[in-house]
Amino acid sequence: MNYSTRKFEDKYPELGERVYIDPQSTVIGNVTLGDDVSVWPMAVIRGDVNYIQIGHSCSIQDGAVLHVTHDGPYTPGGRPLILGQGITVGHKALLHACTIDDYCLIGMGSIILDSAHIQKHAMIAAGSIVPPGKILKSGHLYLGSPAQAVRKLTTKEIEQIEYSAGHYIRLKNKYLTY
Repeated sequence: MNYSTRKFEDKYPELGERVYIDPQSTVIGNVTLGDDVSVWPMAVIRGDVNYIQIGHSCSIQDGAVLHVTHDGPYTPGGRPLILGQGITVGHKALLHACTIDDYCLIGMGSIILDSAHIQKHAMIAAGSIVPPGKILKSGHLYLGSPAQAVRKLTTKEIEQIEYSAGHYIRLKNKYLTY
């Protein structure tokens, strides 16, 4: 397998077991990918000025961009990007220096900004924008710009988020056999 990983300064991405990184994606620098993570075509995960930690069973879809904030006068210490486990990051989503807890679904084209925190079992609708520092509570569907809670998730929707994580594990396993 030809992984599209690159060293930055003295940091090289650390990969868990059974990780799939599409050859047309890029993973740079201080990035840790847990077991069973999948990174799909044209996704960019850039841990150059801070670290990125992605928990096991996450799927980073086509064209997603994940980045961090540097240590500077307006952001002392900088801001990392931390993803829990079982998160599906939709196509062309942008995650910047935020924290997302376990089993969330980030809709296609969504933007999650610095220091935002999305709690477990939340769903962000496609095209939504989560502003800096916003905390989104567990178990809700969020929609809009800025993202607002529109309703509680049903049990079936929460199960679907967890199903999505498993689906992408099965799919990336097929890709790993080629």
